[in-house]
Amino acid sequence: MATPHLSRDNSTPPGNWTAGFWLRLISLHGSRRRQQVVWGAVVLVLLVGLADFVSGVEASMLVFYFLPVALAVTGLSWRAGVVTALACVSIWLVGETLADRHYSHQLVRWWNAGIAFGTYLVLIWLLHSLLTLQRHMEERVRHRTADLTEEIAERERLEKVIMEISERERRRIGRDLHDDLGQHLTGTALASQVLGEKLQARSAEEEPDAWRIVTLVEQGIEKTRNLAKGLLLAEIEPDGLRTALQELASATEDQARIICEFHCTETIRLEDSIAATHLFRITQEAVHNALRHGKAKYIEIALRAEAGQLVLTVLDDGCGLPPSAARGHGLGLRIMAHRAAMINAGFTVERQPDGGTLLTCRLPA
Repeated sequence: MATPHLSRDNSTPPGNWTAGFWLRLISLHGSRRRQQVVWGAVVLVLLVGLADFVSGVEASMLVFYFLPVALAVTGLSWRAGVVTALACVSIWLVGETLADRHYSHQLVRWWNAGIAFGTYLVLIWLLHSLLTLQRHMEERVRHRTADLTEEIAERERLEKVIMEISERERRRIGRDLHDDLGQHLTGTALASQVLGEKLQARSAEEEPDAWRIVTLVEQGIEKTRNLAKGLLLAEIEPDGLRTALQELASATEDQARIICEFHCTETIRLEDSIAATHLFRITQEAVHNALRHGKAKYIEIALRAEAGQLVLTVLDDGCGLPPSAARGHGLGLRIMAHRAAMINAGFTVERQPDGGTLLTCRLPA
């Protein structure tokens, strides 16, 4: 037997063309979610219509038809909502006819149907407007998020470039100290030594002063070499952090005439040299701050593995953080925090109860 063709002529029972619309909608949009929404709306329309028919004249169920209409609008489109509203009104009219409910005039039934359909249209318009506004807001949020992501990426790129320029300038200054100033001081020391030998040959009274000048110049040469060595240390190998920190502690003791200890009881190896270099620079800056601002007489540098993290601590017995640094305005602290952030490491600086400062940097393994 041939399947009857669905039509929308005047002889078609109410709701027949809407059912055809739903069937075509299912065939055109075969996604599972759309099918669930369509069948959910159909089931809701039928259930509310059945409840309206059973309840009789005393209780009106027109307001409950809002449920399938809202489901169609939110799950599909406003057009589906209009079709659902027509289906609801058609089901209501069918129920009225089957129940043989009498009105003072036939126009009253159609008036009620028109009022209900108009109310559904207002609901559809409100829901569609809200959904459109929500989509616009989500689109704006996506654009803002994309712009913010690009800005963050650009900022990170610029920060990396600035750090590379800083390291390059550091190496240049180190070479200038070693090649230019170091050579100049060496020549000055040789000239002073020749002067001392001449004064010694004549047994002049100024001979001790000349040798004192030679000693001071040689000390200046040694300090210049140490500074150049620290500046030229541009990159540390992954397994060289422990050695570099040990040398830093020894150099600090020799130059500052204080106690600077380094503790590391296990073999430490990082994944890359970038993290090792940043950790060394953080330690170098912390030691410099402890000497310059804290007037420390004792500094302890410790490196250990703890709970899947590499923990670096720098402890001193100085006078603690200055007020500007405590408020986060210290340039050295900002540089150290920035270096820690570049390697995804945690960074904290705490003032000790008995004086001094404890810097902690935790690098995830």
